[in-house]
Amino acid sequence: MITQLWQPHDVSGMAITRLQSDLGFQTYADLHAWSIENPGLFWSRAWDDCKIIGEKGTQFYTPGEDFISARFFSDATLNVAENLLSKGIATEIAIVSILEDGVRSELTWGDLRDQVAATTAALRAAGVVKGDRVVAWVPNVSETIIFALGALSIGAIVSTASPDFAPSAVQDRFGQIEPKILLATDSYQYNGKVFESSSKIEEIQSLLPTLTATIRISEFQSWIAPYRGTALDFTPLPFDHPGFVLFSSGTTGKPKCIIHSGAGVLLKALAEQLYQFEIKAQQRVFFFTTCGWMMWNWLTMALGRGATIVLFDGAPMFPTPSRLFDIAQDEKLDFLGLSAKFIDSAHKEGLIPATSHDLSTIKVIASTGSVLSPESFDYVYQSIKSDVHLASMSGGTDICGCFVAGVPTQPVFRGELQGACLGMATDVFNAKGESAAIDEKGELVCTVPFPSKPLGFWADDGDEKYSAAYFEGFPRVWTHGDFASKSSTGGFVLFGRSDATLNSKGVRIGTAEIYRVVETFPEVLEAMAVSQDWEGDTRVILFVVIKQGFSFTQEVEKEIKRALRTQASPRHVPDLILVAPALPRTKSNKLVELAVTDVINGREVRNRDSLANPETLDWFKNLSV
Repeated sequence: MITQLWQPHDVSGMAITRLQSDLGFQTYADLHAWSIENPGLFWSRAWDDCKIIGEKGTQFYTPGEDFISARFFSDATLNVAENLLSKGIATEIAIVSILEDGVRSELTWGDLRDQVAATTAALRAAGVVKGDRVVAWVPNVSETIIFALGALSIGAIVSTASPDFAPSAVQDRFGQIEPKILLATDSYQYNGKVFESSSKIEEIQSLLPTLTATIRISEFQSWIAPYRGTALDFTPLPFDHPGFVLFSSGTTGKPKCIIHSGAGVLLKALAEQLYQFEIKAQQRVFFFTTCGWMMWNWLTMALGRGATIVLFDGAPMFPTPSRLFDIAQDEKLDFLGLSAKFIDSAHKEGLIPATSHDLSTIKVIASTGSVLSPESFDYVYQSIKSDVHLASMSGGTDICGCFVAGVPTQPVFRGELQGACLGMATDVFNAKGESAAIDEKGELVCTVPFPSKPLGFWADDGDEKYSAAYFEGFPRVWTHGDFASKSSTGGFVLFGRSDATLNSKGVRIGTAEIYRVVETFPEVLEAMAVSQDWEGDTRVILFVVIKQGFSFTQEVEKEIKRALRTQASPRHVPDLILVAPALPRTKSNKLVELAVTDVINGREVRNRDSLANPETLDWFKNLSV
């Protein structure tokens, strides 16, 4: 049964409405169809509507031999930092930064531009040139954004991680891209505790031998002080110049380094923020994120809409479960971005912000990180705000953006993502590689290239890893690894991951990082970690096979969790650890995580014939957890 929960009011002035009118379309569906049938024309129009600064050129879209080789704006030049710094009035607030302990600071657009100019000069003085990598192991604070914008001004490539990642996990990520400069934090706050990290900085430095300098956030202002007053200096760059490296872990080996075009991420994010969310200049935009998640990049891009971005670093429910709603009220947010897990947790806490808080300024509540359950839709409208555009989003690190998101001119239906983003040829394919029928479950795919598709993976000669990651499911079609179905409303319903990559607290992590820690324990013969759909979100279950003569005690379990927390990150700690008699393997002796993932989620096992020991699945099938 399809239940409508919200209907937009006046849509006459919205960007989508203007675009539909200009092109002579009556419906969003018709506009969307045009946008994917004419990618060059659409993304050229998005460039103009988003007021991108630069030389657009004339080659808006060049189809390639395949998805990977297609190119956008091949004769364009622009600078991402220039676009992010050009939209605000000097005396208005650009960034609000809030720490868990309540310390709050503001940065005007004028101050932001001044500090970025100084940072650019300081980085140049440190020897940073176009194409160099600069990295940050940092909390979500304004210095991180200033540092990133300074690097992007030069054409350096930026990569960030949150400070709860252990040095070995930092090495696994940053070590691959051989960075020149590190921005690091001496400490960070979480859940009422202050975590000192000075000693870890020294360890990280020893693990990253290409570093020529490390700047601590506590020293950041003194580092740029000699260069204050320097003029902004933006290097014009090709559209396909790398701007960011993000990390999406596979199931074997080190995390994969995804190279993103800075301009591609900019254009994709600004198009979403304009068309799908109607974000305007001087609105206040917040998303609960760390610097280790692509939503940090997405939030930073909102500067390009002239919006004020509000940063928060800390636990979302400390010191009280209403903390994020307190921020929404106090900062008079227009856009409140949350994780599906947080919304579910607020529901379970019994919070009713509709009566306890003044949320009158909020126009959009966005949710991502995992599937937003139908019950959470109900909770938002019944207990948070009855008249709000609730936009459940789906995309990820791989594209630094969304396949499916909000459509502000359309109704919201219970449990549904409203529609595919403009320019995104999002579909659901069945096992035959055909577009699935309405309500038929299948793989979420994208059939037409888009500007924020990765440029490639780091050190991936011939794009072998790139091809294997997204194009093995269906030839020439991006397969994202999500189970989904299409609705008769034009929306989508998501059911969770369809691959073996874990989704832990909204962050995708690979199993190899878990195994490397767990399998050092003398009691453990082998291990397998999988995601299980659970109470409207996902939970990670770690199965361990114990060596003969050893036992698995509560103390061993505690030690495994402690080791994962300290040697990887808190996100790598499983929700549940269970002892299994044996794990399924292929005939070539590889563990088959996907088969166990399917079984514990009640799905049919794919390629059972490829297993050397298919009988091992019976134990997982009969598991009652």
